[in-house]
Parts: sequence; C-alpha cells; structure tokens
Amino acid sequence: MNDVVLYEIDNAIAKITLNRPNKLNAMNAKLVEELGRRVREAAEDDSVKVVLVAGAGRSFSAGFDINDEIEDGTETPRQWRPVLQKDISMTMSIWDCPKPTIAVVQGHCLAGGCEVAMACDLVVASEDAVFGEPEIQYGSGPVTLLMPFILNQRKTRELLFTGDSIDAQSALEAGLVNRVVAASDLDAAAKDLALRIAPTPLEVLRLTKQTLNRAYEAMGLRHAVNSNLEIGSLINGANTPEQQEFDAIASEKGLKAALAWRNERYDSQATS
Repeated sequence: MNDVVLYEIDNAIAKITLNRPNKLNAMNAKLVEELGRRVREAAEDDSVKVVLVAGAGRSFSAGFDINDEIEDGTETPRQWRPVLQKDISMTMSIWDCPKPTIAVVQGHCLAGGCEVAMACDLVVASEDAVFGEPEIQYGSGPVTLLMPFILNQRKTRELLFTGDSIDAQSALEAGLVNRVVAASDLDAAAKDLALRIAPTPLEVLRLTKQTLNRAYEAMGLRHAVNSNLEIGSLINGANTPEQQEFDAIASEKGLKAALAWRNERYDSQATS
C-alpha cells in the first residue's frame, strides 16, 4: 500500500507530499496523523531549512475526507470535538513549524486543504488552482479559523458565508497566495523560492518565524482558533434537516450523489 504522505529531503529543503491522488488528496484520519508527524520531523531536523507542502496528482487537497465522518457516525458536539481537535492540531503544527513553509498548490485547494495552505508561510499556485472553504454548504464551518488573519474582513465573510471558491488570480489579488505560475512551472517556482530562503542561517529563520507568528497571535489568532473549536463542535453537531439529508444520501447513494444534491440546492438559489 502506498504511503498517504511522502517525505523527501534535498539540499536543505524537505518536501512533504499528500499522496491520495485518486481521492484528490482528501485528508482521512491516517493522512492527518502522518502529515502532522512529517511536519514535526522536518521541524526537528537541523539539516532542513525550508519545508514544501505539496499534493500528488491533479489537486493539492479537496479537504477533510467526509466519508470518514459518515462512516464513523459522528453526530453530537461531544463526538465532534475530539475529531476537530486532531484536525486543528495537524494544521497548527504547520503554523508552529519553526522553519519557513511553502504550499505548492495545483487544482483543488478547498476546506481543510485551503487551511493547510493558509497555515504555510508562503503559497505558490498554478494557474488552475481553486481556493475556498465550502464547509457552510455542508452545514459545517471552517475547522481551523485562519482566513480572517489572511484576508480582509469583507472577503473573508463573503467566502465563509457563501462557501464560494475563487481562482488562482483572484486568490493572488486577495493576498491568499504569493505567486501564480503555469502548471508546468509550479514545482520549479516553489523550489526557486525555497532556495532563495535556504542560505539564511537556521537560527535566524527560526527567530524571524517566531516573531512573525507572535505578531499574529498578539492579534488573537490562537484564541480565535481555540474558540472556533468549541463553536465548530456545536455547528457540526447541530444535526439540521439539511445535514441529515446530506448524510442520508451519502450513506445510501454515495458521496458523489450527496455532493450533487448539495450543489443543486445552491445552484438553484443562485439562478433564481
């Protein structure tokens, strides 16, 4: 069986790759655990100065694997809290990594996948990348509330209330990504950026990352993330009729059918 997360080191650059390409790198429990472990490994390795986070195949990540939650029967706020806590811990391990991190994004970068990218210090995206947090359309909410600290208030509220996605150029204009390049140039562009950073002494990189993170945390980032865990557990455990219908369709007909039902609800409103 293939590893769900790949790890390699080359010239002081660690590359961590989400490796469920047939599932658009949807993050199941095993991938969440392995991703967090590899991030910690890179953080503790003094030969590593920069960390790349990438996705195998045609997408970076479509988010957390909904099938996990449906199969586990997760419903109540009490049941949701430990699930969300594990997901948040993984995302924040990237935020807390003492070395610069660069998300290398192509295709879908949605929901929890978008949060992983936002937890990175820098984002290089291909022209076909699509960003968004569509959780509200599932009757859910962002797991790790990072977007208010990355984008301006108006754009954050628009994206989180609607669940809409934006293309790579719009993400660049909004400040969500640093660079947009052709798909064929993505890996080279990310590596070039990492090599621009790598000559800096490791201790200087660590201290610079620390002071930047402290600036955001002084603005309340970590408090917001922790508060969102409690509220998110309530949202996911609200068990609204729409949530029940989505789960029922997914259980009986599969996730693809449930997503089609959800999309029809929102598309019909947009065109009415």
